[in-house]
Amino acid sequence: MTSLREITQQQVEAAVEDLSGHARRQVAITLRSLFRALKRQRIIFRYPAQHLPVGDLKGIPKSVPSDLLAGLLDHTTTPLGRPTVALAAVHAVPGNDILAILTADVDLARGTLEIRCGLLRHTLYLEELTHRLAAEWLAYRHRRWPASTNPHLLVSQKTALDPDHPAVSIGPLRLVIPKGLTLDGLRQDRILNEALESADPLKLMRLFGITEQTAMRYVGTAHPERTAKLPR
Repeated sequence: MTSLREITQQQVEAAVEDLSGHARRQVAITLRSLFRALKRQRIIFRYPAQHLPVGDLKGIPKSVPSDLLAGLLDHTTTPLGRPTVALAAVHAVPGNDILAILTADVDLARGTLEIRCGLLRHTLYLEELTHRLAAEWLAYRHRRWPASTNPHLLVSQKTALDPDHPAVSIGPLRLVIPKGLTLDGLRQDRILNEALESADPLKLMRLFGITEQTAMRYVGTAHPERTAKLPR
């Protein structure tokens, strides 16, 4: 190679693949700091270390590869899958919380969606894409099962007309996600990308309804150079 511009994400990841513990953390921090500085100075145009995990991989949120995210909705062809993917990939809603959404929680006129997490409520403000997909799903649901009284937003052939009004199980939701992706992976990727952009834990808490501890973990993963010298 004749220039750092030729370095790819795969090569950066390979540089730390055989390392562990303190050694891996230090190399990863150095690589991320190096390429971030080069990009800010416009010496390079890509940031190959942007999603490089730091430290032990267990419990650290990973970013979904960009090539898998590209055209994600184009590969999600089922009516049930499109709003599911949007809720996970755009608004970082956990799978179990998606299952609990009621039709009454959606207010298309105001562009809001109430997310239930136990006794807590978190209001999502729907951007144009998710708003459109939610409207399309409600129209499809009404045409497909006009007699359904199931209060849950997402229903299937099995649950739509069930008199017990059950929620869709997590299994069907996993099946509508394109191969190679998971609901949890999409959610983690969305939060991590926001942390990379803003590094503001309060913003993450407001956007995604997550706890302070979770928000700080994502900020620490996205910007390890800010926490590398903190006492343990």
